[in-house]
Amino acid sequence: MNIDYILEKTTEIAVTYAPKLVGAILVWIVGGWVIKGLVKTFAKMLEKSKTDESLKPFLKSIINAALRVMLVISVLTMLGIEMTSFIAILGAAGLAIGMALSGTLQNFAGGVVILVIKPFKVGDVIETQGYIGTVKAIQIFHTTLTTADNKTIIIPNGGLSSASLTNYTTEENRRVDWTFGIGYGDDVAKAKSILLELCNQDERVLQDPAPFVAVSALADNSVNFTVRAWVKASDLWAVFFEMNEKVYNEFNK
Repeated sequence: MNIDYILEKTTEIAVTYAPKLVGAILVWIVGGWVIKGLVKTFAKMLEKSKTDESLKPFLKSIINAALRVMLVISVLTMLGIEMTSFIAILGAAGLAIGMALSGTLQNFAGGVVILVIKPFKVGDVIETQGYIGTVKAIQIFHTTLTTADNKTIIIPNGGLSSASLTNYTTEENRRVDWTFGIGYGDDVAKAKSILLELCNQDERVLQDPAPFVAVSALADNSVNFTVRAWVKASDLWAVFFEMNEKVYNEFNK
């Protein structure tokens, strides 16, 4: 094999494959630019539509991934790679990767279940797996919560989709519960009257169902009242803390 033969073969390969390679590179660059534009356009369409906020990041990720796969297949086809063989290799590799990433696939499936069944959506306050927070994003593999003290909690969707959870935002109205104590020998009727009056004076407390006050326990050092009142979910904590202060001041009087 002499130099002339090597040069001849090199030239032949260059003439045969150089245009394909250049074309594939151009398609890759232009395709990437087009995909960004299409995804951006799709995102704008989602913003104008009434699509659930929880679905928007998921749908954008799916569209982006699908377009990228199509671009890769197009580039490989231009390079002359037989797609039948490639798909067979890809299938075998996918099986191996799937077994190695079974937990990740479980999280993906969990994300799909959450977005389809919708046990919660972006903006809801939920409690699950020992955390309470506001749902900020539902991604393909995980859900992001923000706690009341501004911590970010990332929970894998696999466990979240199959775990029990409490959604504090689903219902418009919620019940507030208190326990207040008076001393033995104090006027039970007067204490009950004060508690009912404080509930009725607060415009945020709903009258249907009406506030409930009753002696709930004869404890070692106090006679305890249970107070229950219904409020709008958005007023719950404000009513709860303010009522504690009002009861303290009135009982002192």
